Amino acid sequence: MKGIQDGVAIVTGGGSGIGRQSSIRFAEEGAKVVVSDIDDDGGNETVEMIEADGGEATFVRTDVTDVDEVHELVQTAIAEYGGLDFAHNNAGIADEGTRLAEYDDAQWDRMIDVNLTGVWRCMKAEILEMVERGGGAIVNTSSVAGVSANGSAHYTASKHGVIGLTRRATVDYADDGIRFNAVCPGVIDTPMVQQAGEDNTEEMDRITAGIPIGRLGDPREIADTVVWLCSEESSYVMGQPIVVDGGLLAQ
Repeated sequence: MKGIQDGVAIVTGGGSGIGRQSSIRFAEEGAKVVVSDIDDDGGNETVEMIEADGGEATFVRTDVTDVDEVHELVQTAIAEYGGLDFAHNNAGIADEGTRLAEYDDAQWDRMIDVNLTGVWRCMKAEILEMVERGGGAIVNTSSVAGVSANGSAHYTASKHGVIGLTRRATVDYADDGIRFNAVCPGVIDTPMVQQAGEDNTEEMDRITAGIPIGRLGDPREIADTVVWLCSEESSYVMGQPIVVDGGLLAQ
């Protein structure tokens, strides 16, 4: 497997938050980065930030619920940069939680389609190229809700599922030189969380007070973990959900 400085990385959900910082960190380490998002402005801004710092990146608008767009994302990495070595499957959604029996089918289906099936679609396309290339590393974004019940029913189910996919892929493709891991962020200071905080400052204060470290996570702290999981420094780490949560689940 190539070192990050010689490699090509795809990051989904790269237009803001964790995905943006992950894209930037890959570029800082010398990788060529294909940034994808459904937000054209955000994705292009991430590319501009990378290029302003001397890195190399391109943007591809990708809806992870569309198999053709996912295929085109991977094909762009091949056409632009000659292949694919690393991927951070980070695109995902969240919405207001309620009790399990109170969701309708459309809410359930949308959450699973983006957060779980979307990750599977990306993995499928990425794996096929990495097998041909002789190896690689894939990190999927799960959540603390992937290893606990700290989330709504459909979100928790989707994030548990991401860890299941990550573990099964590890067993299926270890012989092909591909490593899979999942990162499980706690409450991170992203635009999504910022918006929730604006809507309910008292609830956000309560959540922050319940984190042992006493603050929200920085998206770069998650990105650092993602890049480490793709590096040779983590070469014996496989199939693991890595929790980065400021001590939230230690309680």
